[in-house]
Amino acid sequence: MSHAAPGEIIPVWPDQMPDADLWRDIGPELERPLWEQSRLVRNVSQPTLTMFVPEPSRANGVGIVVCPGGGFQGLMIDKEGTEVARWLNACGIAAFVLKYRVAPTPDDDEAYLRLARDPSSGRTNMDRVRAAAVADGLQALRTVRRQARRWNIDPDRLGIMGFSAGGAVAADAATDYDAASRPSFAAPIYAVWSPRPAPADAPPLFLAAASDDELVDARNSLDLYAAWRAAGRRAELHLYAAGGHGFALIPHDLPVDQWNERFREWLVAERFVPRPGAAAGRPPVPDPSRGRDMDGA
Repeated sequence: MSHAAPGEIIPVWPDQMPDADLWRDIGPELERPLWEQSRLVRNVSQPTLTMFVPEPSRANGVGIVVCPGGGFQGLMIDKEGTEVARWLNACGIAAFVLKYRVAPTPDDDEAYLRLARDPSSGRTNMDRVRAAAVADGLQALRTVRRQARRWNIDPDRLGIMGFSAGGAVAADAATDYDAASRPSFAAPIYAVWSPRPAPADAPPLFLAAASDDELVDARNSLDLYAAWRAAGRRAELHLYAAGGHGFALIPHDLPVDQWNERFREWLVAERFVPRPGAAAGRPPVPDPSRGRDMDGA
């Protein structure tokens, strides 16, 4: 089976895209301004996945769709996309950075920044485009799963991870799926969440947030955790005392800097990723009712 080239662009909706009217007269897709050392992608109207492949010697058969945040009006494509994808590659995981649809915004950077600083505009844009963004996330999972063998990915070990607004995409994808789009696991990080019951077959959930988050109340993550536990589903929550919003992989010299290592350990504990030193090959299907060692001990 052939490996995909790094940076390969994969259309999410090669045919009919649902709910396309809002984006019919949108301006060109823009990669500006630079914000927090990250390109900010705006005016996304045609969702795509960008493929990041691990070295063949490291690859473990796991794939993750990565959903950057940006308040549903932009995407922090480096900070919460490509940088996360490269870290996942170092862990042997294939990553697909999703450009999901975001609300149309002015081409002028100053006009956009004024809009972005207005909390009410963020809520309005979330209400306008969230359903379409989640549809893009679910279709991204279907797209990768359909071609999983081409990329040497186990279709039963395909997850979704998201940050902030992208965390809402990941969380919603973990509650409103069909058989083809059900993520094998989900990792909403400092995610926006609208409380609802977890499905009876909800996938394992990993959560990380900071108590001092000034933009997205950490209770969003607590509510997500509570919904999974109420349904008897597996969930792990790391709630840090400090880290603010948007910590991603940025060093803060705080315990929150290690959230990604906790995520890697969780993938091992949940038997999606082989334990270091374990024999190569596909791990057993994870037991949703309880944890168990990779070798079945």
